[in-house]
Amino acid sequence: MKKRIYFNDVVARDGFQIESNFVPTEQKIKLVNELSHCGFAKIEVTSFSSPKAIPMLRDAKEVMEGIERVPTVEYTVLVPNLRGAERALDARADELNLVMSTSETHNLANLRMTREKSFTALSEVIRYVGTRAPINVSLSTSFGCPMEGDVAQSVVEEYADRFAALGVRGVSICDTTGMANPAQVIRMAESLQKRLPNLQLTFHFHNTRGMGLANVLAAVQSGITRFDGSLGGLGGCPYAPGASGNISSEDAIYMLDEIGFDTGIDIPRLLNTARALPDLVGHEVPGQIIKAGLNCNLHTAPPDVEALRHPSKSS
Repeated sequence: MKKRIYFNDVVARDGFQIESNFVPTEQKIKLVNELSHCGFAKIEVTSFSSPKAIPMLRDAKEVMEGIERVPTVEYTVLVPNLRGAERALDARADELNLVMSTSETHNLANLRMTREKSFTALSEVIRYVGTRAPINVSLSTSFGCPMEGDVAQSVVEEYADRFAALGVRGVSICDTTGMANPAQVIRMAESLQKRLPNLQLTFHFHNTRGMGLANVLAAVQSGITRFDGSLGGLGGCPYAPGASGNISSEDAIYMLDEIGFDTGIDIPRLLNTARALPDLVGHEVPGQIIKAGLNCNLHTAPPDVEALRHPSKSS
């Protein structure tokens, strides 16, 4: 039996939040509905943040009310604070995703508070939510910070331990700025699985330095079975100079499918959805498979090939 790999697509939140043009609410709903029928385990639909902080997701309530709920899909939302948690629970989110950075400087730049203040604030959210919804915590800059440099693996492990002790269901290890390399990924994956065997671990990679898919493969070979990806490779961190988007969901899924893993994804349907993305956002997207096509999509040979193949027939 093929090993099962689970994907969470984050384009509707992580991808759209830094776009310069607002994606209309009805188009967001349509996209989430289409992704729901592609076979994703999770879809990060939106963020219940302040509309002033993230104006591109100011329609969070309307999007959550409008989407079709497919029973096999978990609909997760980003929650920054207690008020956001209240709104997310009212919207019937299947999972709440909290976020903080393991880099002090990045946390100050991104969240305007120290790591310890973030941990205290998120702890309050976890206690408030209780058993009403599962909670995942995304630990940003787990593989490096563009302002501080390397982030010690022990720091990431410490925060993962502390959140696990609070009873969260999962932790995402996020390469927010695309600084990870496969050797680093292997060390992190092996350590965390031994340390926290009952925690739902997700790895979140960016392709800033072209190592996104290599890092996915390294994580899979180390036993990780859950990943974030963004349709078309959209997204990026506004506090990471030069940072490009997330790994492309369709590129990563196709790679794993070709190798022989079971992602549960309808790849032709996913590619059709991805091909509509440039028109939706108004620019090209980084994903490669939508440009090159599948290996099985063969092309007609040039007219002179047959003559070259059988020179005796043409003489």
